[in-house]
Amino acid sequence: MIDAGFDLAVPRRGDKGAWRALEATLRAGLTFHSCGCDGPGYRPRTAAEVRERRRAAKRLGLPERATLKRYDPWEEPTW
Repeated sequence: MIDAGFDLAVPRRGDKGAWRALEATLRAGLTFHSCGCDGPGYRPRTAAEVRERRRAAKRLGLPERATLKRYDPWEEPTW
């Protein structure tokens, strides 16, 4: 079991793409915890969004977790 957090919005039962996106997000170690102010930040909601962020991670040489939590996966990191 994974403690996904209180801010998790569970997908509809039949939305397989959304369930795959949620699985990828949780497997990458991202959860839906927050202080209750702004929410946990961006999380992909579709399988297509996950695929796009995985491509960005590979091409930019970043960890998958870093691109999964970005609104724009192709922006250059500011670290």
